[in-house]
Amino acid sequence: MTDFIMAPAHFPTEYWHSLSDGRVQCDLCPRACKLREGQQGLCFVRACHDQKIVLTSYGRSSGFCIDPIEKKPLNHFLPGTPILSFGTAGCNLACKFCQNWDMSKSREMDTLADRAMPEQLAKAALDTGCRSMAFTYNDPVVFMEYACDAADAGHELGIKSVAVSAGYICEKPREKFFSHMDAANIDLKAFTESFYKKICGGSLAMVLETLKYLKHETHVWFEITTLLISEENDSDKELHEMTEWIAENLGYDIPLHFTAFHPDWKMQQHAHTPASTLSWARQIAISKGLNYVYTGNVHDSEGGSTWCPKCAELLIGRDWYRLGQFNIENDHCRSCGHQIAGVFENNHGEWGAKRLPIRINSKPDQNGRA
Repeated sequence: MTDFIMAPAHFPTEYWHSLSDGRVQCDLCPRACKLREGQQGLCFVRACHDQKIVLTSYGRSSGFCIDPIEKKPLNHFLPGTPILSFGTAGCNLACKFCQNWDMSKSREMDTLADRAMPEQLAKAALDTGCRSMAFTYNDPVVFMEYACDAADAGHELGIKSVAVSAGYICEKPREKFFSHMDAANIDLKAFTESFYKKICGGSLAMVLETLKYLKHETHVWFEITTLLISEENDSDKELHEMTEWIAENLGYDIPLHFTAFHPDWKMQQHAHTPASTLSWARQIAISKGLNYVYTGNVHDSEGGSTWCPKCAELLIGRDWYRLGQFNIENDHCRSCGHQIAGVFENNHGEWGAKRLPIRINSKPDQNGRA
């Protein structure tokens, strides 16, 4: 058993440069926060210390949980297997509808009650039978150094790494970050700059660059999720434009998930997304030639299942996160032999819909807190 190692309070980072006025600019994401000594960036976890940009959340987490891989959501990456999920605090976007706002919007370090170094995370994943680790709950871009080190530790034990991210990251750190990842789900929040600016405090263009980068310059398996919000990003025009862009720029085999919004954070007055909206969006995407389009956050066995794009036979039956029929063998449809895009094994996992919180290390920190 290894000794408990305390993470440094100020972990050094790579992507920053000094400015002539004494400030330091963070070059991790397009926000380019310019900070004076002691100031934090909008993400909250990257700060200026000794005239350098440091990460203040390394080795600290808002909690650990074993989830079904489909919850990320990833439907074409080791279906049915358990994944160790964790996040830290903070985010480099400011989405008004954030559904993990208690972590991603937290400015209280006490939110980070659990502590684990990368090697402890990897061992916990191995010991609990997880096939992969997910950096999720808040965007792993902001705790990039911690996520990359954890991914490396996991790879040494045969554990794969998954990033659940909005893809809002600059070119150079993007290359390094995704070089450590085996799979990703990218949250394409809408397909207009106005939505990104008004609702998220960001920009669409950089996210589209991340998607093209993943498709054409990496071997990372990735899927896309769009949370549909009534009268905000669900118009026919926007859905047609988005799915056409995906088909033309990423191809027809990238899985696309349309998920239902529920009122949260600063959008409490907005209505729940009707299941019919998700089904209609799915039909639009299918009409553009996309082969794998899913509905999420609703009970919809047709929209949640995987169908062969050639013979239309059921490949993977799903009810919420529970898997049923499985007709993929050696990455091919058992009925017609068509190759199915994704990372599969001949038998799916049996984790089901369970969500299991775990503790990795309960030893006290320097302030005596467990």
